[in-house]
Amino acid sequence: MKYIEQIYVDGVFATPHGSERFDLFNPATEEKIGEVRLGDEEDAHTAVAAAKRAFPAMRRTGVAERVAMLQALRDAVAARSEALHAAMSAEYGAPQSFLAFSVPHASNVFDVAARTVADYAFTRRIGNADVIMEPVGVAAAITPWNSNIGFICTKLATAIAAGTTIVIKPSEMSAIQTQTLLEAIHEAGLPPGALNVVNGTGHVVGAELSRDPSIAKITFTGSTTTGRTILRSAAETFKRVTLELGGKGPQILLDDADLDHAMPRILASAFRNSGQACIAGTRLLVSKRRYAEVTARLAEAVAALKVGPSSDPAVDIGPMVSARQWERVQSYIRLGSEEGATILVGGEGRPEGLERGWFVRPTVFSGVTNDMRIAREEIFGPVLSVLAYEDEDDAIALANDTDYGLQSYVLGADHDRLRAVARRLEAGRVVINETPADAQAPFGGFKHSGIGREFGPFGLEAFLEPKAIIG
Repeated sequence: MKYIEQIYVDGVFATPHGSERFDLFNPATEEKIGEVRLGDEEDAHTAVAAAKRAFPAMRRTGVAERVAMLQALRDAVAARSEALHAAMSAEYGAPQSFLAFSVPHASNVFDVAARTVADYAFTRRIGNADVIMEPVGVAAAITPWNSNIGFICTKLATAIAAGTTIVIKPSEMSAIQTQTLLEAIHEAGLPPGALNVVNGTGHVVGAELSRDPSIAKITFTGSTTTGRTILRSAAETFKRVTLELGGKGPQILLDDADLDHAMPRILASAFRNSGQACIAGTRLLVSKRRYAEVTARLAEAVAALKVGPSSDPAVDIGPMVSARQWERVQSYIRLGSEEGATILVGGEGRPEGLERGWFVRPTVFSGVTNDMRIAREEIFGPVLSVLAYEDEDDAIALANDTDYGLQSYVLGADHDRLRAVARRLEAGRVVINETPADAQAPFGGFKHSGIGREFGPFGLEAFLEPKAIIG
């Protein structure tokens, strides 16, 4: 049993003012594995005050100093990779394939930020003006549970690269992962107050950070509903805001696609991170001409996916993070049938042989139309909807007919055609044939999927303000 009694403020682990306790569970067994003591509004104020005191010195740091801090963070997090792997496996239950990406990614983001800041022009001459890119001010970040260590590291890396300080409220459901990460980060020796982390709920600590007038910038990753609330609150004090929100990503399977190559990519996109991913391609658009062929192949492929605990390296899909999330996914599977879609594979309940744990049967619906809720709302679980299209124009219209616009996918054989379709899609990212993204490519969404971008120079600039000195 892991008991987490402290928050991290002003460079030290400290006992919070808040006294509320939150239980932590292993989602593969439903067993309680720990407790975390949550911070409150007073703890949020204390953390902001520490970040505010540290900001003037951080603002004055040069590129070389920031690069050195980022490299120290990279090395410290990499040195604790085994502990991070174990914490994420026990508390989140992600498959080994996702862990193999997530843990190295957490340290790599610091290296990417170091390279970005080293190449970035913080001062430029435009006409008779020197334009200086300055840190926006004290930042706050609110991060979710579905890739906890990666989100914390990404937002911290960007703040350090920009020369500002940050207060982070991570998901209380990920407190063991957060504690393990903080113990690593502490070894990097950041200046006191540069990083402050307060465990707490969104409606208490998150809400306080959103309205605190000393916070100049807020960055949030999570649901569109919560993002909307944060945006309203932040507007009162004109905070700069970056929101990375929900998605309902379309996968357009062009009619020239080779299914032997496309099918593994379809599965990877639809069921990545056990379906608990905002970037998951949860709407598969297939031409009517090939619909029967594709759905038959898809049913066979999804039926072969293995569901189980993170401890089994052969597992493709792990548990949902909580009982609440499991119930949410089950409700959408019921809804799909009520709406008239056909369950091609999967369905309600746990997979055979798994009597405990928040496991979901990977489910595929055929006969889905784009007005159904299962095609329009983010389910956040291993549920895929298959829609039929008439021609390429119809496929693009269906793909764009959504409130979301985070990440879309195109699969096919003709390179020029793939890129032409990608240009017509309304999304912050379009992935062609499941090609891995460059680490400095911008990430963020159109429409209700968010505001602003993360990673690389675009992400850095979200933490900077341009100042023109004319003369």
